[in-house]
Amino acid sequence: MAEWLYEEGIGECRAALVEKGAILEAQIERESRLVLPGAAAQGRLVRTLIPKKRGIVRLDSGEEVLLEPIPPKVAEGSVVVVDILRAAIPEEGRAKLAKGRIAAPGTRPHPGPSLLQRLRETEFPVVPCPAHAEDQLEAHGWSELLEEAASGEVGSEDAALRIFPTPAMVLIDVDGSLPPAQLGPKGAKLAALAIRRMGLTGSIGIDLPTMNNKDERLIAATQIDKLLPLPFDRTAVNGFGFIQIIRKRERMSLMELLREDPVMNAAMALLRKAERHGTGGAVTIVGAPAAIDMLYKATDWIRQLETRRGGKVTLRPDASLSLSAGHMA
Repeated sequence: MAEWLYEEGIGECRAALVEKGAILEAQIERESRLVLPGAAAQGRLVRTLIPKKRGIVRLDSGEEVLLEPIPPKVAEGSVVVVDILRAAIPEEGRAKLAKGRIAAPGTRPHPGPSLLQRLRETEFPVVPCPAHAEDQLEAHGWSELLEEAASGEVGSEDAALRIFPTPAMVLIDVDGSLPPAQLGPKGAKLAALAIRRMGLTGSIGIDLPTMNNKDERLIAATQIDKLLPLPFDRTAVNGFGFIQIIRKRERMSLMELLREDPVMNAAMALLRKAERHGTGGAVTIVGAPAAIDMLYKATDWIRQLETRRGGKVTLRPDASLSLSAGHMA
């Protein structure tokens, strides 16, 4: 039976739904002051973009949220409570604001559910993975999955994916050495698995090879229906091999998270290595200057690490190291 592996790290929490040694889904939730989906937050309507349809609410935290629609009796300057439907999502060249709607009368502000709370609401058991125990995430291919999400490249020579997030949709190009009749279903299977593992949502276009007949295209579409959990909507595979999938969009995908801030990724990886290094006590973290500089400024994270290890943490920049490299001394 599938189960969630949950790791409460420093600066971020990590989870992987695993079954038979493989990761089916993966999620990372980083510390942030930004509002989470499922929250109810108080703010003030500061700008109307489209009368009665769309406006901007500035929350008490300072974050701005896109409000849709604007109820007739709510004017600019009104204090409102907003149900958060989607978290803020970074996009190339701009940032997509969190999105919400006016909460029902009497709704009191409250935070959105954390990653752990969301996991506990699923049908699968949650297994804690403390730093002093065996690295269960790594045993199931955690680093390999993060590399795939960061690069957008999945698969092998016979069937491979290249994944491109764009402001309009996520595009998945399928290529490989197999004949189209075999590559279509194999590519559709790889795409469905990658969509689930990386938490890709919104509008997703998959460019499969051109297949000769409807039966071949139906076989490819069936792979998606078999492997991608509901809810989602999709088109049929058209004559050019293109299929579009729509999944509810509430938060960043793993790919978006890892591409948003490479320095943050490196700092999180160093903290994770440091927490698991040896048997505790003092440790020196050696890493690329940009990552070490971020950790210098994150004094709370270093204090947490010292408490968990029971020893002093020293930071040492090494200009010869790449951003993704680093070790403990």
